[in-house]
Amino acid sequence: MAAITTAGLTKRYGELTAVDTLDLTIEEGEVFGFLGPNGAGKSTTINMLLDFTRPTAGSATVLGYDAQDEIDEISPRVGVLPEGFDIYPRLSGRRHVEFAIETKAADDDPDRILERVGLSADDASRPAGDYSKGMRQRLATGMALVGDPDLLIMDEPSSGLDPHGIREMQEIVRAEAERGTTVFFSSHILEHVEAVCDRVGVLNEGELVAVDTIEGLRESIGGGGTMELTLAESAAERRSTVASIAGIADVTASGRTLECTVTDSAAKASVVTALDDAGATIQDMRIEDVSLESLFTTLTNGGGEPEAEAAGASAVAEATGTEVAE
Repeated sequence: MAAITTAGLTKRYGELTAVDTLDLTIEEGEVFGFLGPNGAGKSTTINMLLDFTRPTAGSATVLGYDAQDEIDEISPRVGVLPEGFDIYPRLSGRRHVEFAIETKAADDDPDRILERVGLSADDASRPAGDYSKGMRQRLATGMALVGDPDLLIMDEPSSGLDPHGIREMQEIVRAEAERGTTVFFSSHILEHVEAVCDRVGVLNEGELVAVDTIEGLRESIGGGGTMELTLAESAAERRSTVASIAGIADVTASGRTLECTVTDSAAKASVVTALDDAGATIQDMRIEDVSLESLFTTLTNGGGEPEAEAAGASAVAEATGTEVAE
């Protein structure tokens, strides 16, 4: 059973279409990142899934229940971290979680919940008004986890966090995914999305413009990037070896350096293997994968060719035993 399904889901405000015929399926146990610029319709979509606002047209199911007609069956099984969540400054972290437990009529241990999101016993007893932004987000996440939900919906969970706070949030999302929880979150913090998501959907001006794995987006939009290899011998002698590999294009040789365009990411390891089988010695290698930021720009702004950033060489190197320059 899918955790979330939408069919033609649409929301209009007068002449403004916030969400336009959204068709989307999110599988159970999946970590799904919902991307889009501000105003793309991400929060409106979440509000329709939670019956905070009614669609103009179309339908949605959450955990197999109709999101408009069966919300009472959905609510106990869903944890929500809303955008812009705020705390009660005078209440302790523990009291916040206790309140969530009372509201959901759950039997969770508040200290276990707080420990699960990385808040210590000392943190739990302090007024939440003394918490940092990252601690407040962890507290809010803990409240969302009360009742051990099957689905965790997070609206911009990394908004306003520093890099350390983003890493902490990534760890929480990974931990929940390992427990079997489906995680659906909207974000514009692309490094957060790339670090934890199984798939992503990109929303632009209310329309879903792409749904795929990040690797799939790279292959369909920007290819696999570029690959530069420095050999111990003349590169010209090995050019034909690399040029014959499926998924490799535009191979150039200069001195001891081979450079090629990767149109299929799986071909990266094939290049290394083919050169090794041909007796070549690879002294250095650099791989530049198309960045998620560039893919995002291309999908949402109709930008030009995606740029590339240095990444991904370590996986190839580990598989082949080749040293890679940082």
